Amino acid sequence: MQKKVIRIIGVPIDLGADRRGVDMGPSAIRYAGLNKRLKQIGWKVEDYGNLEVPVPETREIKNKRLKYLEEIVMINEQLHLIVAEAIKDGVIPLILGGDHSLGIGTLAGLALSKQSFGLIWFDTHGDYNSLDTTESGNIHGMPLAIANGIGAQELTSIGGGIKKIREENTVIIGAREMDPQEKEMLRKSKITVFTMRDIDQMGMMEVVRQGIKVASEGTDGIHVSFDLDVIDPEEAPGVGTPVPGGVTYREAHLAMELLADSGRLSSMDVVEVNPILDTNNKTAKLAVGLISSAFGERIY
Repeated sequence: MQKKVIRIIGVPIDLGADRRGVDMGPSAIRYAGLNKRLKQIGWKVEDYGNLEVPVPETREIKNKRLKYLEEIVMINEQLHLIVAEAIKDGVIPLILGGDHSLGIGTLAGLALSKQSFGLIWFDTHGDYNSLDTTESGNIHGMPLAIANGIGAQELTSIGGGIKKIREENTVIIGAREMDPQEKEMLRKSKITVFTMRDIDQMGMMEVVRQGIKVASEGTDGIHVSFDLDVIDPEEAPGVGTPVPGGVTYREAHLAMELLADSGRLSSMDVVEVNPILDTNNKTAKLAVGLISSAFGERIY
């Protein structure tokens, strides 16, 4: 991480999920002191502000298998250009969500920049559903599959090309709830998946070390996509899809500290903070702490 400029991009989108509230995530994270914290550890911060996102009540669901498709395409078309511009400018894009459907634009923008990148996806879910496998029609459950060229053409074509990631350099960490067909699709891929059982058996340190190795091989850097629902709801209550039995506070910080130590982190998105469901902005404060750890904040 030789670059010393972080460009913050807010994407207040909750069109990809059934539950409202994650559109307030970027504001909650900023309010929890993100910019100040990053500046304290030596980073220059450029805050791009938020993309304009329509609210669900003003729009009509035209396809229940792909809810708010047109709107999500529009937002991610904008986002991918902004992310690609950040890479071109030599700064680190830090995208604040919002639901995980923004990952479509983030990964398309990184691919458009022509720099090769590995991907570590911290998430309770695989986010590997498609039009053919989705049970909900919620696009926030599809971004990883879309980035791998699987899904509706309107989404996979954002940024040109089809595949935005290298399967062999892609890692999921913290999975504990996936749909049956989603599991089967992931098993057939070359994506590396570490479940909560793997973390229990191997420890977070070894899981992250292996993940960094996979994501680093032959790449220019690592993009980290961090869904706060990977953390146990006791520690992170303000998320849209909480599932018991997640990563602990210290395991999450250790993972970010190890990524900082690797010097490989080149971009990041943090998603699914839902202030409506939170307690005293606890989850947003945790998000700020994790981001700071990822960008080099040390205990001592």
